[in-house]
Amino acid sequence: MNSKIILFLGLLGASLVFLVIAIVLPGNTLTYIIKLILLLLAVIADVTAFTSRRYSYLILPLLRQRSRNVVLSNEEPYRLSSSSDSILQQNGDMFTATVYVSIPLYSSSTEMGDAEKLAFTKQVSRLVGISKDPTRYSVGLHIMNKDTYIQQLRDTINNVESDESKLVQSSAPQAEIERVRGKLSMWRKMLEHVSSTTSLELASFASISAVGSKEFEAATIAQQKARELMAGIGATLGVSPSIVTGADLLTFIEPEYLIPYSTVSEQISRGIQEQVI
Repeated sequence: MNSKIILFLGLLGASLVFLVIAIVLPGNTLTYIIKLILLLLAVIADVTAFTSRRYSYLILPLLRQRSRNVVLSNEEPYRLSSSSDSILQQNGDMFTATVYVSIPLYSSSTEMGDAEKLAFTKQVSRLVGISKDPTRYSVGLHIMNKDTYIQQLRDTINNVESDESKLVQSSAPQAEIERVRGKLSMWRKMLEHVSSTTSLELASFASISAVGSKEFEAATIAQQKARELMAGIGATLGVSPSIVTGADLLTFIEPEYLIPYSTVSEQISRGIQEQVI
C-alpha cells in the first residue's frame, strides 16, 4: 500500500482513538482537562491527516527521522565470479558481469613538454572510440599495502643478525664482521623508512560490463569485450594492459581496501610505543 494512504489512514485512526477515549472517560474536574487534551490531539491528527495528502513529502521524513534503520541500497550485493576475474550482480533472472582492466602508465603530464602533452591528449581521446560498448576509464589514488614487503625486510634483518652472531662466535676477521654490520644497518634504516612513511599508488584502469542469462555467460562475454579493449588500449598507448583478478579487484570496489588496516594499525602502535619510551 502507498505510504501516503497508510499515513492518512493512520492519522485518522489515531484521531478516532483519541475521540473514543475522551468520550469514555468519566466526567470530573481532572478528566475534563484530559478530555480537552485528547480532543485537541484528535483535531491535530485530523488536520495533519488531510494536510498529508498534499504535504506528505514533508511529514513522512519528520515521522521517520528517529528511525535507527537506514536503507542505503535495495540492490542485490556484488560478488566475485567463480573464475575470480569479474564482479557479478544479479538483476532478476539476468546477470551483469564487470571486468576491470589495469592500464600501466609510466609517465606523468607534469614531466612532459607541450608537444608531449598534446600527443598524450590525442592518445587518450582515441580511447573513447576503441569499444562500441560503454566503457569507464578512471584513475584511483590509494595507500599501498606494504605489509608483505615489511615482513620480507624483517626476515632479511633476522637472517643478517644470525650471520653476524655466527661470525662473532667463530672469531671471524673484523673486516668481515664490519661488512655484515654495515649490511644490517642498511636493512634496518630501510625498514624504518618504509614503516614510517605512507606510500601512495596511482592505479589507472578501465571497466566494461556485459549481461547474460547465466553467470558464466555474462562473465565470458565481459572477458571477450575486455580482451578487445585491451588490444585497443595497448595499440593506442603502447602499454601492456592486464585483467585485474582475485583480491586486487577489491581495490576498485571496497573502500576498506584503500587503506590497509594492518599497516596503519602497525604505524599507530609504533607511534604510541615511541611516545611511551
